Amino acid sequence: MATRITTPFGFASTAAEVLDGVDLAGRRAIVTGGASGIGVETARALAGAGAEVTIAVRKREAGDRTAEDIIATTGNKQVLVADLDLADQASVRRFTAGWEGPLHILVNNAGVMAAPETRTPEGWELQFATNHLGHFALTTGLHEALAAAEGARVVSVSSSAHLRSAVVFDDIHFRERPYEPWSAYGQSKTANVLFAVEATRRWADDGIAVNSLMPGGIRTNLQRHVTDEELDRLRAAVGGGGPKWKTPEQGAATSVLVAASPLLDGIGGRYFEDCDEAEPHRPGTRSGVAAHALDPEAAERLWQVSVDTLG
Repeated sequence: MATRITTPFGFASTAAEVLDGVDLAGRRAIVTGGASGIGVETARALAGAGAEVTIAVRKREAGDRTAEDIIATTGNKQVLVADLDLADQASVRRFTAGWEGPLHILVNNAGVMAAPETRTPEGWELQFATNHLGHFALTTGLHEALAAAEGARVVSVSSSAHLRSAVVFDDIHFRERPYEPWSAYGQSKTANVLFAVEATRRWADDGIAVNSLMPGGIRTNLQRHVTDEELDRLRAAVGGGGPKWKTPEQGAATSVLVAASPLLDGIGGRYFEDCDEAEPHRPGTRSGVAAHALDPEAAERLWQVSVDTLG
């Protein structure tokens, strides 16, 4: 059994604290969903450490505003904005075709949570299509750029919601079973962890490390489909009022740890929370990593299903 990784950082650490003293000059990063929530603070911390950061966004105006804000607060003028809609495979292809040169850091941060039943034009369930398939197509489409960086890192932002559901291979898109928003979200977040497991196995020889993480509970636009009453109910259901909220700066800390901390050099295929590698999940808790999310056979199967689905 590999030794569990712990760091000097924890629940309350901020992204800026995690990257304090880390020099990312000459490194190029992409943050999906970089114009809202923890994506903003992830991009800000990477830019603050000297990286060139491209924030990939659905809403250009929000992206432009965020880039101006990050430039103003960090003094780093290398903050760029690019259009990307992860639920639209043509948009993903345009983005990857337009990328030139090496890519050192890819933070797959964007996502949709607990959405009402929605399907893409292909008939795919929206949360799986966005949170997994969109990021899968993006990352595999940027594989050459990541390999060219010689030591690239990919960050797969998952959630403790992965504990709710394994990937239901027999009915991923809820064509047979009744649609349930949290099961759909949980399945997509398990897929984010499984992706890190299999991508690390396939790409380790290219110097690409892929890890997943739980950022913590942060009240952001991600929960736009979730009422305050629903959140209170969920928090009460897990006992003790549920998880404590983090600020967006704290929520981005584990992302930037996985993206750029020298403490994780050469580490891949693992799941982190509160800036440490997670322990195995214990029943009755909302922390730790489920065995179904680290299962190498499920990870390999998901990869093949994703390739087949994207055609």
